[in-house]
Amino acid sequence: MHNTLIDLYSDTRTRPTVAMRRAMAEAEVGDEQASEDPTVNELVRRVALLLGKEDAVFLPSGTMCNEIAILVHCRAGDEIITDQTSHIINFEGGAPAALAGAMIRPVVGRRGIFGAADVEAAIRPGGRHAPPTRLVEVEQTANLGGGAVWPKEALDGVTGVARRHGLATHMDGARLMNAVVASGIGAAEQAAGFDSVWIDFSKGLGCPVGVALAGSKAFIAQAWRWKQRLGGAMRQAGIIAAAGLYALDHHVTRLADDHAAAQALARGLAEISGIVVEPVDTNIVYFNVSGTGMSDAEFVAGLSQRHVRMGAFGGGRIRAVTHLDVPMSAIPHALAAARAVAAARR
Repeated sequence: MHNTLIDLYSDTRTRPTVAMRRAMAEAEVGDEQASEDPTVNELVRRVALLLGKEDAVFLPSGTMCNEIAILVHCRAGDEIITDQTSHIINFEGGAPAALAGAMIRPVVGRRGIFGAADVEAAIRPGGRHAPPTRLVEVEQTANLGGGAVWPKEALDGVTGVARRHGLATHMDGARLMNAVVASGIGAAEQAAGFDSVWIDFSKGLGCPVGVALAGSKAFIAQAWRWKQRLGGAMRQAGIIAAAGLYALDHHVTRLADDHAAAQALARGLAEISGIVVEPVDTNIVYFNVSGTGMSDAEFVAGLSQRHVRMGAFGGGRIRAVTHLDVPMSAIPHALAAARAVAAARR
């Protein structure tokens, strides 16, 4: 039996490599709140350039990025158009309503991806009776859509409608670099039509913490005010920003390895009787085990007993996410565990 835990629960489970830890330990630091930390300053400069924006700000989490963007773009009572599977609806504790007083108008996309016509149909008519539509938000890649990559033409279609109606646009780019590697389309090109966009260093890029939110200089000035209000200033944050710089230099192209491991996992799972695997674009694999006669919670518990960790999402649906700490050599062990769990029920 394979006794080392194969943790496929999320790519947030990555740990900094030895070389990344060394870069962190050697980082030059200063007061980040006063914009005097040279390592943070270099990271936000690099991110702004990478995403094709004027400026960026370093933040602790992706949820804070999304909520700050909403707070800047919206006023209380405004409405946000986004897919029903989006992170801001499902995983941020009701923060758009609690913090910004914003409403959300969910649209039903395909694998988390919607189109220009969906946005057009969701925009409220003018008048004092309905909430004003203010913001269109997309998630690249779409997590609950199976790590699906938004095609560039879909992004352009959505932002085109938004611009025509005078709406702001925001991209949750938690796994944008996975989309870049999978599609071959650069981050700046994908983010071109968006007023704000961020990337996460603590997922596939393998850092222990940290994200960066980018936009115009005016947007970032307002974002900094909300960062202050929400307690997001981090003092000598160069220690963690150094991990982000290291990741940009060393961990982007290797995301292709995670995608290959996810494909291998998906192929093997599809061969197990009773398991149905959803399409895989990047490093996220969703599959349904209802056909085995087991619930997703039961199946995940069986995997855990065999030193494999995945996430139960209800209705028989399970998520596995490949990342830096799960090499291709671990996939056969994960598949053996899945076969054993499925066979134990029969």
